[in-house]
Amino acid sequence: MADEGRADWRVRLVQAVQTNCDIADARHATDLSLCTYLLQMREFFRWERELPYGAALPQSEVGNWIAAREARWQAHEGRAAHDYEVLPIPLPGGAQGDVPIRTIAAFDVEAANAALLPRGLLYGAGLVDGARPVFFLAELHALGAREGLRVQQAGHELARGLAAPPAALAAGAAGPIVLRRESMARQCWERYEAFRLRPLAESAFGAVVRAYDFERGFEQALPRWLDDHIEVALLHELGEHDIGQRLGAAWSAMRARLPTRRALLQAAAVRDQRADLARTLPALLERGASASLHAWFAAYDGLREAYFPALAEAYRAWRDGDGGQALRGAAARGEAHFEALVQRLLACHAAEGAQAGTALAALLDRADAVCA
Repeated sequence: MADEGRADWRVRLVQAVQTNCDIADARHATDLSLCTYLLQMREFFRWERELPYGAALPQSEVGNWIAAREARWQAHEGRAAHDYEVLPIPLPGGAQGDVPIRTIAAFDVEAANAALLPRGLLYGAGLVDGARPVFFLAELHALGAREGLRVQQAGHELARGLAAPPAALAAGAAGPIVLRRESMARQCWERYEAFRLRPLAESAFGAVVRAYDFERGFEQALPRWLDDHIEVALLHELGEHDIGQRLGAAWSAMRARLPTRRALLQAAAVRDQRADLARTLPALLERGASASLHAWFAAYDGLREAYFPALAEAYRAWRDGDGGQALRGAAARGEAHFEALVQRLLACHAAEGAQAGTALAALLDRADAVCA
C-alpha cells in the first residue's frame, strides 16, 4: 500500500532495519560463548562509533555501551517470533526527502532491492545456521555476475546486527551472491589484532601478514587483501551453488531434522568442506595464489579442521615446497570423503524421515565422519 507521508524515507529505512537487527540480537546474542560475545561486541561498538581499526577502545565507555545495548535488546524480548518492522521503500520518482513510499516485509529482499539498488543501497535479510535471522543495509559497492549468478557487493554499512556474515548465497538458481566488504575487513582486523598480541611468525596468519605487508600499515594493505578475499569468497559460494543445484531441497529438509545447534554447525562444516575442496582450493592452487591460500588456512579451524586435520598437514607440505602435490591429493580425497558423508546423511533422512534427528547427529559424531 502506498504511503504518501513526507518523512525522509532513508532515515526511516535505516531505523527499521536496525530495529530488526536488534530484535534478532535480542533472541540470539546469548547463543554465543562469553568470549566470542565480548569480542563481537567490541567490534560492533567500533562500527557504530565509526572508529578507525587501530583506535584504542575506552573500556569504561565500551562497558556502558554494552549495558545500554543489552537494555535496548531487552525492550524487544517480548515481541512474537517473526514480528519484524516493515520496510519503508520509495516508489519511483520524487526527491529523496519528498517521495511516496510503500511498505515491504522484512524478508522480501528481492522487492526491496528492486527499488533500492537504483538508489545506491543494498539490503540483505536471511537466516544463518538455519535459524538465526540476519539483516543489514549498506551503500552499494558494486554489481556484477559470475557463471550466471548475480553478485552484489555491499560497501559502508548503515544498519547491522551483532552477527555480520561476510558472504551469503540466495537459494535461487540465479543467486545472488552477497558479499559484505566491511564485514570482511573487520574480520581481518580482528585476526590481525589477535596476531599482534601473540605474533606467531610461522603461523598461517603470520604468512598473511608478510604477504600483504600489514606491519607497514594495515589500512594501506587492506584493499589488496580485500580484493583477494572477495575472490576466495566467490569461489566458495560458487561451490555452495553447485551443491545446492545438485541436491535441491533434500539437504534443507535433512538439515531441518537436526536436533541440536552443534549438529547444525557440523552439517555446515561438512558442506563447507565439500564446496572448498571441489572449488576453492583447486582454483587457488592452479592460479598460484599463495597469499590467498595462506589466508584461507589462517581461517581453517574449529569443526572444519576437526573433520579434516590432514588438510593442515598438506598445507605445511606446500609451504615446505612440494609444489602443492600433497594439497591436491588431499583435496581430491577429501572431496570424495565428504561427498560420501553428504550422501549418507541424505540416505539416513530419507529412510527415517521425521525420526531421523538422533541418527543424523550420531552420523556426524562418528569417528569415520572424519577424513583420515
